[in-house]
Amino acid sequence: MDRIRIYNGMPAKELGTEGWHKPWSGGNGGECVEAMRLGDGRIALRQSTDPDGPALIYTHREMVSFIEGAKAGHADFLLTAAPAGRCTERRTA
Repeated sequence: MDRIRIYNGMPAKELGTEGWHKPWSGGNGGECVEAMRLGDGRIALRQSTDPDGPALIYTHREMVSFIEGAKAGHADFLLTAAPAGRCTERRTA
């Protein structure tokens, strides 16, 4: 891959087609998050149903913090369905 400027929200197709993995795939009809480890250690995420769409770019430390937090239950609120018509957004100051 030619050297390109990698930034959050860039078109995922600019990162190429090789190296994407589906670590969180399952029985969801093929709608998965795909991850790619970048040469500088950062991690790119994209939606498998929109491979040309935006890529979210995270540092290694950000991913470690997210995964450790998820394992500790800090993201469990994401698994609870919101009642119809109500926003249950959780804000932190």
